[in-house]
Amino acid sequence: MQDLINSKGMLDLENLAEEISARLEWLGEFGRDPSGGITRLLYSKAWSEAQDALKDWMEEEGLEVQFDEIGNLSGIVKGNDTTKTILTGSHIDTVTNGGLYDGQFGIVASVLAVNYLKKHYGQPLRNLEVVSLAEEEGSRFPYAFWGSQNIVGTANRKDVELISDFNGVPFVKAMNEAGFAFKDESKAPRSDLIAFVEVHVEQGNVLETEKKSVGVVHSIVGQRRYTIEVIGEANHAGTTPMGYRKDAVYAASHMIYELIRLAKQLGDPLVMTVGKIEVNPNIVNVIPGKVIFTVDIRHIDKNAIIQFTEILTTNIKKYSKEHEVETTINMWLDADPVPMDSRIVEIIERQCVKNNLNYKLMHSGAGHDAQIFAKTVPTAMLFVPSRDGISHNPSEYTDPADLVEGVKALITTLYDLAYKN
Repeated sequence: MQDLINSKGMLDLENLAEEISARLEWLGEFGRDPSGGITRLLYSKAWSEAQDALKDWMEEEGLEVQFDEIGNLSGIVKGNDTTKTILTGSHIDTVTNGGLYDGQFGIVASVLAVNYLKKHYGQPLRNLEVVSLAEEEGSRFPYAFWGSQNIVGTANRKDVELISDFNGVPFVKAMNEAGFAFKDESKAPRSDLIAFVEVHVEQGNVLETEKKSVGVVHSIVGQRRYTIEVIGEANHAGTTPMGYRKDAVYAASHMIYELIRLAKQLGDPLVMTVGKIEVNPNIVNVIPGKVIFTVDIRHIDKNAIIQFTEILTTNIKKYSKEHEVETTINMWLDADPVPMDSRIVEIIERQCVKNNLNYKLMHSGAGHDAQIFAKTVPTAMLFVPSRDGISHNPSEYTDPADLVEGVKALITTLYDLAYKN
């Protein structure tokens, strides 16, 4: 990569856009889907080829490269103090028929940023390490964040020993065939990590709508997910008068309408989604006897989530009684909000101002590896815009000029963390 410092001493975007785009297209060939996107699932052939290609690229750039036991790939620039490491990167796996930017942009950006710093500033005070995380999406096996959870020591082999993918391939078999194995759980997690910075596409439309090129993430939302089952009474659609019915669809739709109305009334940053509805018997001339629907609630404040879910429970019970149906409420996910490290967020903001980067302080409405690291390692995230908010889709796109701004923000942040006293 050519020198990015212009005559004013500021990072210049010239020449970088082409290199980012070329690297993304190159990496995107591993797992290219016939439908036009990328399918690179954990421990698949495409996954292995992508990790091996990244290993070769990192070695070409002079990084010290190694895999850990489960398949996380690292490229390291040793610092004067080898006991302290600044980690940056993202995940290499994709969803089925995913886009070109989710995950892999963070890896490409990190390699380019670390390579730039190495070439222009030499050896850092602290280790600089790029990581291509083995898995984040949970797209092949019913388990997410396998890569980052292994690094911080929260992965449990018992959770994956008996699981299989959609083709019946056991997790352990796939891992072994890819050349990897479980970590020794008797060993303590890494103690050298003093910061983790992840760059990611936003996967929403806030930055694009507000015409910002960089998002500085201050927190990742908490989530609660529910399955609601409404039991009415299936009956003949023609012979049962309206006043005698115990219509599960009518009851469920009343609940859903009122919950969404309330969520809109409360407004940002609360979001609530009913994403799945099942009707039984789902026949045109039968009054529905059962409805199952899901509820996904997200907010950056745990208390706000709790308060809203208390209202949810009260309202569902109220409308259940009103419609003379029976309702069960099952909460199957309860994830707390995760704040980013305030010191690193402050560093990023300061560097954005210093380098005239057009940024916005914001929260993340989606989950990321950063939330796993943040529990034990000072962590921060950077976003770049997603056109139309599209992600997990072959149409996923970010303007190269915005990709450059993201890399510039990462370079300046890593410089502050790894090179300054």
